[in-house]
Amino acid sequence: MQTIYPILRYRDARSAIHWLCEAFGFVETFSVPEHGPNVRHARLRLGKSLIMLGSVRPDDGIESPQALGASTQMLAVVVENPDAHFERAQRAGARVLAPPYDTDFGSREYHVLDLEGHPWTFGTFQPAAEELDDITERAK
Repeated sequence: MQTIYPILRYRDARSAIHWLCEAFGFVETFSVPEHGPNVRHARLRLGKSLIMLGSVRPDDGIESPQALGASTQMLAVVVENPDAHFERAQRAGARVLAPPYDTDFGSREYHVLDLEGHPWTFGTFQPAAEELDDITERAK
């Protein structure tokens, strides 16, 4: 069960929603308002995971990497076939940071930037259920 939900801000959130669906395979499940240039809150689903996004606004301190010239985080997403996913993202114009490769920890992954510079990693790495259970127990 997902318990952490990334929230991203885009200068052109409407275009970002369309692009994330085309490039990465997300499905838009919710948007307020439904139309118009500004997005107060939107939800996109990929498999069983959800991200949230909206337009940049001055009251929450979150900016697009495009405006900052840097990012302070990277989203890691599990996909079944990183090579095929990479081809889709590349066709949609994702800026490639690293094409698909095999890691020394047993994952196959690639790294790209989206249309406003948010960094993404797509790959096969997924923590084992036992590891997650152990983390939960230690946190108690």
